[in-house]
Amino acid sequence: MSYYRPLVQHGENRPEGALPLISGALWFTEVEVLDRGAPPRIMPAGLLPEEVRHRLTARRATIAGLDMTQPQIMGILNVTPDSFSDGGQHDNVAAACEAALQMVADGASIIDVGGESTRPGAELVPEEEEIRRTAPVIEAIRARSEVPISIDTRKAVVLAEALEAGASLTNDVSGFTFDPALAPLTAQAGVPACIMHAQGDPATMQDDPTYENVLLDVYDFLSDQIDRLEAIGVVREQIVVDPGIGFGKTLDHNLTLLRNLSLFHGLGCPILLGVSRKGFIGKLGHEPDAAARAPGSIAVGLAAIGQGVQFLRVHDVAETAQAVRLWQAVR
Repeated sequence: MSYYRPLVQHGENRPEGALPLISGALWFTEVEVLDRGAPPRIMPAGLLPEEVRHRLTARRATIAGLDMTQPQIMGILNVTPDSFSDGGQHDNVAAACEAALQMVADGASIIDVGGESTRPGAELVPEEEEIRRTAPVIEAIRARSEVPISIDTRKAVVLAEALEAGASLTNDVSGFTFDPALAPLTAQAGVPACIMHAQGDPATMQDDPTYENVLLDVYDFLSDQIDRLEAIGVVREQIVVDPGIGFGKTLDHNLTLLRNLSLFHGLGCPILLGVSRKGFIGKLGHEPDAAARAPGSIAVGLAAIGQGVQFLRVHDVAETAQAVRLWQAVR
C-alpha cells in the first residue's frame, strides 16, 4: 500500500497543473509517496490515483456548522482538578461558563469540555463524577450561547448526558477503543465525531511508546477507525481526525507527525491538532511553566494550518486568534 503526502504550497499564482488542497487557498503540484520498507519518492500530483486525488482536493463538509475552508479555534475548557496546565481553574459551573463565553468573545468557534484529565499518568475518573463535572457546565453554556460544544470523553454514559445538556460533537482521545458503546451512540445521535490516536492508556502511555513507523501506523489506525465508524452509521464527512500529539509518543514521534501532517488529508476528513502547552513545547522552547507556553503553541499551530489543518485545540484563544488573523492576512 502506498501513502501520498501533498507537498503544500501557497500563493495566488498557481502553476499549471496545481491541485487545490481540500478546495481551499493552499495547493500542491507534487506529492511524497511513502511505502513501508521503501525510500520515499516525489511524484507529480497529476499522477495521483483518482480516489486519492479526490480525497486530497474535495471540499470538506461543515462540521457542527463550522466552515472547513477556514481555520477554526477550539477552546479548551477543562473542568478537572488535575489537568496538566489548567486544573482547578474552572472548578464551579459559573466560572466555567464565564470562561467559555470569554473564549468565544476572544475568537473560539467551538468549546471542548472535558471532565477527565488525560495528561500522562492520569487515573480513570468514574462516570458519575465525570458527568457531575461536565453536564451542568455544558447546559449553562448552551443557555447563554449557540457556540458548538464538543464533549471530551471516552465514555458513552458521559456522552449521553452531554448531548442532553447541549453538546454538539464527540471527541474521544481513545479513538473509540475504550468504550464499545460510544461509537454506536455517536451514530445514533447523528453528531460529528473526532477520532484521536493514542497508544496506551493515559496512566501508562508515556512509559515506552514504540512504533514500526509512527506516521504510517497512526494513519492506518485512523483509517481503520473511520471505516469502523462508517460501518455503524457515522458519515465520513462528519468525522474529524487527530494524530494525538503527546499521547503515547516520544519527542521524535511528535516531530515526525508534525512535519508530515498533510498526509492525513488522504483520509478525506478534517484534521484537528492539539499541541497547546504540551511537554514537548516546554522541552524544545526551554519553558518549564506550562502556562507560559503560548508562543511555542502558536508557532506549531501556524505551521499546522500551513499544511491545511482545520482545527487548532488551544488554551490561549485570544493570542492564537490574533496570530491566525495575521497568518491569513500575510498568506
